[in-house]
Amino acid sequence: MTPIIATDAATHCADWRLKIEPLNEHEETAIAAQIHHYPQPQAATIEALKIVQQQQGWVSDGKVKAIAQRLKMSPDEVDSVATFYNKIYRQPVGRTVISICDSVSCWIMGYQGLAQAVTQELNIALGETTPDGAITLLPTPCLGACDHAPVAIVDDQLTRQLTPASLILLVRRAQEQT
Repeated sequence: MTPIIATDAATHCADWRLKIEPLNEHEETAIAAQIHHYPQPQAATIEALKIVQQQQGWVSDGKVKAIAQRLKMSPDEVDSVATFYNKIYRQPVGRTVISICDSVSCWIMGYQGLAQAVTQELNIALGETTPDGAITLLPTPCLGACDHAPVAIVDDQLTRQLTPASLILLVRRAQEQT
């Protein structure tokens, strides 16, 4: 499987800057509302990316182009913002995203055991999505809870002081809900 960190540019268009995927009515309205909160439209870049991701689950190259056009930016500028933030997904992700912190604190407190247990449970590597599209497993640099390491986020819910067994339990619950 292809790691989630790559964009979809190479598979869809030789020069992704030429292909635009228009914003839908909801996205356009929501982005316009965000633009009014800032002195410059470019300041709404993160919010625009979040709006598109909320609608389709990830941000395609064509949507990056549409956002760039709407905010009067280049696609490269929007892409640089999108790829800087690890919660903006540039490839499709599963219905549930599990982000395991791989910072120094979490590494010392058991990250490797967590990663090994969950990759074996799901039969996928870090950065991949299960074949049924249910779960994406991502390593994530620092989730800001070093005092409770190791930690992970399962669908925006931070879980602290994990063990391999407790993470597997979370994974199984997520599988039941998808």
